Amino acid sequence: MNATPHPAAAAPDPSSIVRLSTAYWESQTLLTANRLRLFDFLADGARSAEEVAAGLHLDPRSTALFLRACAGLGFLTETSGQYANAPVAAAFLVSRSPAFMGNVIRYSDQLYATWGKLEDALRSGQPALPAETYLGDDPERTRGFVMAMHERALGIARALVPLLDLRGRRAMLDVGGGPGTYSVLLTERFPGLKSEVLELPGVAAVARELVAAAGASDRVSLRDGDYHSADFGSGKDVVLMSGMFHRESEAACRGLIARAAACLDAGGLLVVSDVFTDPGGTQPTFATMFGLNMMLTAPDGGVHADADVMRWMMDAGLRELRMAPLPPPMPHRVVMGVKP
Repeated sequence: MNATPHPAAAAPDPSSIVRLSTAYWESQTLLTANRLRLFDFLADGARSAEEVAAGLHLDPRSTALFLRACAGLGFLTETSGQYANAPVAAAFLVSRSPAFMGNVIRYSDQLYATWGKLEDALRSGQPALPAETYLGDDPERTRGFVMAMHERALGIARALVPLLDLRGRRAMLDVGGGPGTYSVLLTERFPGLKSEVLELPGVAAVARELVAAAGASDRVSLRDGDYHSADFGSGKDVVLMSGMFHRESEAACRGLIARAAACLDAGGLLVVSDVFTDPGGTQPTFATMFGLNMMLTAPDGGVHADADVMRWMMDAGLRELRMAPLPPPMPHRVVMGVKP
């Protein structure tokens, strides 16, 4: 009896390779449109390619090709030669929109050349962009970075804040709290809670403006300092460490957890929020790519697994450990532990 032949294995499909090899075409189109403030120019109504070219001081023929590409990517709509913002652009890419993400996109734009030095970083083991550039040395770039982190935090906070029950807690330390956005929103949600944000001086200067603009200066204070060496104090009910661990080695993360545990009162809560991988470090894909981005921009930059962070918390004496993923499309996860 003849055995049934197995179907031939499907031939490998090169589509994903081709797609990735040209992915920068699309990203550079978005980055350029944002840099040109195209979406602001179209915020009040549709315009022809000739009107866009004249208004933004561009070449007419090139502008027509560019607008068609933006429409093809779904950022614009086109009707009878008139171009208008698509709903997604109107919501997130127009500066007067409350959900504006333009500074986040601009930060990605600033990193475009840095990613072109990936091979150099792999050979040298050093970041292609010195962290000091956007953490204080260059005031303009620092402001752009802090504003980008503020916009990003506003989006993440919509998912993070509901996961945290801080009722009855009074004193929070927000370590490396950047623009202070989480502190503003958490102290607003939980009356009686006050927060101290520990940040580098250049970042803290911009954060003070944002906190004041939010009307939160009476409940959120800024303290200049480097969280690697600054005193965490004592008597805290909550310590928040958000978006920090991706800048640090395992040893540094363990040290931060130990210092946080030491400054907490009994029953105090440590909250660590970041982009984390699954065990093994190869998934989710965004987290692995984020790890490369951090390698390019911080001396110890990378990405950790949430299971490792829970183990480090356990080793530091924290208990009641749990992990909660933020709902999609947020790529972040939150790891929490309580001091016995």
